[in-house]
Amino acid sequence: MNQMINKNPCRVVLLAYEQMNLLDLSGPLQALSTASRLFAGKGAPLYETHVVSAEGGLVMTSAGLSIMTLPLSAFDDMEIDTLIVAGGSKHDAFHSPPALVAWIAKRAPTVRRLCSVCTGAFLLAAAGQLDGKNAATHWDWIGRLHKLHPNIKIDGDKIFVRDGSVWTSAGVSAGIDLTLALIEADYGHQVAIATARQLVMFIKRSGGQSQFSVSLSAQLQANSDFAELHAWISAHLRDKLNVERLAEQVGMSPRTFARAYVAKHGRTPSKTVEAMRLEAACRALEETHLPLKTIAANNGYVDEQTLRRVFQRQLAISPTQYRSRFSPHQESGSKA
Repeated sequence: MNQMINKNPCRVVLLAYEQMNLLDLSGPLQALSTASRLFAGKGAPLYETHVVSAEGGLVMTSAGLSIMTLPLSAFDDMEIDTLIVAGGSKHDAFHSPPALVAWIAKRAPTVRRLCSVCTGAFLLAAAGQLDGKNAATHWDWIGRLHKLHPNIKIDGDKIFVRDGSVWTSAGVSAGIDLTLALIEADYGHQVAIATARQLVMFIKRSGGQSQFSVSLSAQLQANSDFAELHAWISAHLRDKLNVERLAEQVGMSPRTFARAYVAKHGRTPSKTVEAMRLEAACRALEETHLPLKTIAANNGYVDEQTLRRVFQRQLAISPTQYRSRFSPHQESGSKA
């Protein structure tokens, strides 16, 4: 466990405003509070959290629930370790409150970490904190953020991005993934995994993982026939899935099918099959104790060595290394 356990708790300020997303605030707040509660007997509390707004008092979220906040002025002369800006907007255009923008610009140079969840990136950008940086935001707001701030290097796929001391995340639940990464950076992998387990997280995701699964992305792009095909592929990954077999499934000739598929998706059917197999293998490594040989067979790989080669080529790590990083089962016997 990181030596920070024995120091003063990290003071984290979470910035709220009218019509923000409730989960953008409550998700990170709960993760920080859970980590502190789990390790309350191991020295000073891990985190000291405060929810603040421009004027303080009750703030109405987009979910219709009001939350109580402290005023920004209460922290003017107080040291802040980490500042997290929630996202959310009532309308299609994001409005950056001038008072919050000015306060962020003033305090940003003094905090150790500056973070945003979802459209909170618009506030950081308005305060000049994302200029020339790599950043993430909710997939549905990427175009609008780029139009307002074209000098930001927006990553439209990753669930969160770290660029130096600035951390930005995609929509809503990705804020919890970002917060777990902050906890891991502060106190180590075991603390982060224990927190994720206590929150009943499906998996502690890394920032490099996509906002969408392969299957979901494919279904969003496809017509109804190809959407059904993708669902069928997911259920038959261990079968021989060449163009001829896929074309037969949708009732088309192989040549017509291949041409239509590339026109619709911008990649060949075999590339989609490869991506789905890799995603399924990753999920099996995360969720099960199955040996690599079984995972390879279940997902259509010729043998274990083929699985290893695919992981090295696509992810630059071995299946064993992937499992050790992303499977909560690896920590089941550990003590933080």
